[in-house]
Amino acid sequence: MIDDLSRAPPVATIGTHWRLFTDQVMGGVSIGAMARDVIAGRPAIRMRGDVSLENSGGFVQIALDLSPDAGVVDASVWSGIELDVFGNGEEYGVHLRTAALIRPWQSYRQGFTAHAAWRTVQLPFDRFVPYRTGIPLDTHRLRRIGVVAIGRDFSCDLALGGLRFMTSPRSVKEPSS
Repeated sequence: MIDDLSRAPPVATIGTHWRLFTDQVMGGVSIGAMARDVIAGRPAIRMRGDVSLENSGGFVQIALDLSPDAGVVDASVWSGIELDVFGNGEEYGVHLRTAALIRPWQSYRQGFTAHAAWRTVQLPFDRFVPYRTGIPLDTHRLRRIGVVAIGRDFSCDLALGGLRFMTSPRSVKEPSS
């Protein structure tokens, strides 16, 4: 479990803090807000805002360091990330960062649609695509996960009700008889 929203906001289950970032850190004009809320009867972290491509911008993000003090987490025993999401029918992304990435724009990315009902989205590690890096994803050294509204002008409204590592059914070994 990475975050089941059982701790006081913005603290995740793992003890690190959720943070909001927008493209304003690099001169963009997107606006965003992060708040704890109850969506359709379920506690959630809600990211809302307006993504704008003006001024070379284009993102609103909530992010979580996976280990205190910018350390790393070995997630190699897991097959991916699982999120419980509720949204406005828009496409969002999950961006992973590892200790090998040094530039702020580098990440490993995978998209999903957040429908207007609670759904669990499964994102296998082997489907994350490197962005602005030639370094393969090393799940032994994960550092941060971000949930992102990015790349086009739109209003974002996404609720995150849980976040965890997942193991695919194929990777679970049955005990031998």
